[in-house]
Amino acid sequence: MRSHYCGDLRKEHIGEEITLSGWVHRRRDHGGVIFLDVRDRQGIAQVVFDPDREESFALADSVRNEYVIEIKGLVRNRPEGTTNSDMPTGEIEVLGKELVILNKAETPPFQLDDHQNVSEDVRLRNRFIDLRRPDMQNKLRFRSKVTSEIRRFLDDNGFLDIETPILTRATPEGARDYLVPSRTHEGHFFALPQSPQLFKQLLMVSGFDRYYQVAKCFRDEDLRADRQPEFTQIDIETSFMDEEQIMGMTESMIRKLFSELKGVDLGEFPRMSYEEAMRRFGSDKPDLRIPLELVDVADLLQNIEFKVFAGPAKDPNGRVTALKVPGGASLTRKIIDEYTKYVSIYGAKGLAWIKVNELENGANGLQSPIVKFLGDDIAMQVVERVGAQNGDIIFFGADSAKIVSEALGALRIKVGIDMNLLEKEWAPLWVVDFPMFETNKDGSVSALHHPFTAPSCSPEELEDNPLTALSRAYDMVLNGTELGGGSVRIHDQEMQKTVFRVLGITDEEAEEKFGFLLNALKYGAPPHGGLAFGLDRLIMLMTGTESIREVIAFPKTQSAACLLTDAPGVVGNTQLRELNIKLRKKDEV
Repeated sequence: MRSHYCGDLRKEHIGEEITLSGWVHRRRDHGGVIFLDVRDRQGIAQVVFDPDREESFALADSVRNEYVIEIKGLVRNRPEGTTNSDMPTGEIEVLGKELVILNKAETPPFQLDDHQNVSEDVRLRNRFIDLRRPDMQNKLRFRSKVTSEIRRFLDDNGFLDIETPILTRATPEGARDYLVPSRTHEGHFFALPQSPQLFKQLLMVSGFDRYYQVAKCFRDEDLRADRQPEFTQIDIETSFMDEEQIMGMTESMIRKLFSELKGVDLGEFPRMSYEEAMRRFGSDKPDLRIPLELVDVADLLQNIEFKVFAGPAKDPNGRVTALKVPGGASLTRKIIDEYTKYVSIYGAKGLAWIKVNELENGANGLQSPIVKFLGDDIAMQVVERVGAQNGDIIFFGADSAKIVSEALGALRIKVGIDMNLLEKEWAPLWVVDFPMFETNKDGSVSALHHPFTAPSCSPEELEDNPLTALSRAYDMVLNGTELGGGSVRIHDQEMQKTVFRVLGITDEEAEEKFGFLLNALKYGAPPHGGLAFGLDRLIMLMTGTESIREVIAFPKTQSAACLLTDAPGVVGNTQLRELNIKLRKKDEV
């Protein structure tokens, strides 16, 4: 029907007879001349109808916003003084000659202008309307370009696009599975994959030494702005490459992606160990755009009488750290109280602080309710260690190492953004040397990444000292967001069994859950590893969007519901009986 997209028209089309199809974005009547802004996925073109063509003029007068129309007309220059430099098509217009109304439209629930402030619930409930907005169309077009570039890069580097199953079995990967009842196997359930992890490892055993997939994954977990119950991974696995080679290849891919689509040179990605990242920034995905660091001061505070600090300072599992904020002495008490409330989200019981007003006056130049508990000498030693100057503020965290790192690490980001301290636009890095395991509250251990990650030691060393063992894992981080995580995998059956034993998985349980993997590892499994990128997060970062819901066509809400289709929904008794499922009321034991 169409000969051109609206947004593709340029000066080189002047004089051409063209056909456009799309939606009426806006209708304007200027002194007997009717202007229609016609929109399609590529953009907007201005169409002019003169009254000398009575039939088409009358039709143009009758259309309203969001009518679907077809127009035949002549491309011409806009009159002098009427060009619009903000529009790609702003130098031309179309003189409308014929107009066909393909479909009428009711008044939409909200205007489609980008500046309109519409609640997210209304937008998601009417997502098919929301997706017509140019901003949303631009984001999804950009997403398509990203996946095309990634596919092109991986295809050019010898990777094969191979699909893995969606219906599989539950695996312990740190989050809840979505379960699917089987009608033909009474009492049994499939699980939707949290990742294609085991299948891509089996593909390596099968000899497909370079695999990738744009994979749908599912996790039934608590949601945040950058999480969804179903999400998309760029899943990559390769054999006969070590971690340095895998990191080098995937770094090249991301750098090329930013160069081609954003015109940004990310440069070489620095490396940082997990231990250093947690110590300096309180996070395993530090935002290096912000020049603030945590400084440990426990050794200075062990012998003071102030137990709030002395207790954690003496505790082997505790941490006392300071965060210097340049210029922070100007923060009001109200803002400091807001920050105190903010760190409480992460378990912090309070937020101590010292303002440095007149350093030349020693402790008398400090303003704080805690200096009297520290003593003048200790207070000045703390100021000296963090390198504070006049006009700075020092925040303190004192609790378990986990709470302090999370609370002060989060405060570092919030203060840095609030005070506009960002030093650069993009800050990538690799975080490496992760621990193999972490300790749970009940004393048991769990895999920090997943139980198929290879350790950097022998099976005997791993079993003797599991909590000190490091893994061959690596995370790519950009601006404080984990873009992707991966590792070299275990390709030796004995090592895999050792990891299962450390995790408290018995031989019988391992055979029942992972027998197919253990069996495959007996038959010449090659050394292999890989990395999975979160596509939604990547697009969110590249488009400068605050939520991944803005870059997914049909996302769920933070309660994992689809407002458009009203899912999840109730299933009838007949279907439940076929699945041998009986629902239990909440108040039933």
